[in-house]
Amino acid sequence: MTADTHMRREILEIPAVIETLLTKGQSGITAAAAALAARDPAFMISVARGSSDHAATYFKYASELMAGIPVASVGPSIASIYDRPLKLRGSACIAVSQSGKSPDIIRMADMARQQGALSIALTNHPDSDLARASSHTLNLHAGAELSVAATKTFVTSLVTAIWLLAEWQKDADLLAAIRQLPEDLEKAAAADWSALGAQITSHPSLFCLGRGPSLAISNEAALKFKETCQLHAESYSSAEVLHGPVSIVDRDFPVLAFCASDEAEQTLVDVADEIAGKGAMVFATSSKAKRATQLPCVRTRHPLTDPISLIVSFYALVEAVARARGINPDEPRHLKKVTETV
Repeated sequence: MTADTHMRREILEIPAVIETLLTKGQSGITAAAAALAARDPAFMISVARGSSDHAATYFKYASELMAGIPVASVGPSIASIYDRPLKLRGSACIAVSQSGKSPDIIRMADMARQQGALSIALTNHPDSDLARASSHTLNLHAGAELSVAATKTFVTSLVTAIWLLAEWQKDADLLAAIRQLPEDLEKAAAADWSALGAQITSHPSLFCLGRGPSLAISNEAALKFKETCQLHAESYSSAEVLHGPVSIVDRDFPVLAFCASDEAEQTLVDVADEIAGKGAMVFATSSKAKRATQLPCVRTRHPLTDPISLIVSFYALVEAVARARGINPDEPRHLKKVTETV
């Protein structure tokens, strides 16, 4: 295994990739946002799996916070296995898949369109079957991603999703923050989270915490710990972790709290500090933490873009943890780059 993995190179490419996305993606965003404005959906659904589903969770919270429009995650098996139609007239369907190849995602997006939903695909392959099944396709412009562990495509999915919402809602402050992201993410990739890395490598299990949009980042982090480091990680909302899961926390149990600078920050920090008081080794991306160890983080120009900065800093950490454990993060065991489920 080389010291410079595909995963690390792709993490460092993220700022430039986002610049490319913002340069080349405007026409697609403009058209899809106009279609959403014309449709004015009362609700939306999302269709995705794995990291793409975490991007959809981020979209869900952002939509509900920005536009007041609820988003429900629908299991693709409703269409692919059970072959049931859903009553979707007047709604919108957001399908996220970096490859655009998975048959169940394609089937669900196609069914949604046939049942009257405005179907929008976010994919790194605009010539894919998912793109053909959708009314609008938003190209992620991430370029080739060689590592099995998705990094560039996840971040471009987040940026595409929030850009679509910002354009649809004509939110000038959020649009300005999105334009600043390449510079912010350059700094985020250089953030030093080595103190957390040293703690994690000596434990087989840990918790990741989030609240609101940052819960999507917590979900993605837990997946990446399993995928690249072979560590058992579970993601919880800070509103849920004290309702049972905290019982397994013992002294020096690692906990990572992803805090954005939004209304949920203080409540998330309070839970992180409470768990630290029980003897856990807790790290939080907030200067408000008192008992938890504060991790350096890059704040963006808007609370809704803060989670994007956090995942880039995390990716740099998790790649290093994998190598410290003697694992090649480019080739996780039992996994392949494209997973096609029915």
